[in-house]
Amino acid sequence: MSRLTAKPITAAAFSPFGDLLEASGSPDKLINEGACGRFHDRAKLDFADGRAGISLFKAEPRALPYSFDLVERHPEGSQAFVPMSRHPFLVIVAPDEDGRPGTPQAFLTSPGQAINYHRGTWHGVLTPLHAPGLFAVVDRIGAGANLEEYRYPAPWTVEGGPR
Repeated sequence: MSRLTAKPITAAAFSPFGDLLEASGSPDKLINEGACGRFHDRAKLDFADGRAGISLFKAEPRALPYSFDLVERHPEGSQAFVPMSRHPFLVIVAPDEDGRPGTPQAFLTSPGQAINYHRGTWHGVLTPLHAPGLFAVVDRIGAGANLEEYRYPAPWTVEGGPR
């Protein structure tokens, strides 16, 4: 079994796979009579066809160390995961190597962070680390297949890293 250590997620480290969404720094503009800061256009939604939809996912919480062998990707659209509670979650991604996932990487989000996978990015399943495991998911709604799955020949284990 191969091992990974989950690293705290940063925008730079995650950028090959997607967008890190967080309200960091100063807002891009103030709206609502100055009572609301808008952190504008933080994710690139990208769909081949169809439309953007918002669904709610409720996933069972997992614990570290966490073992997996399944990753998936969505060739027809990006996919954003926005937690509906202030708990961290585990993010697993892998580079594409000639149509198959390469060596995976693991990240831990901080409370208040969300992610958007670029279209076609290999990623693990939704992996909350705390209940309720409720997420808003923004992704492609449309006809045709938009899911490819891959099972690694042997499982990987993700261990917790420094926080």
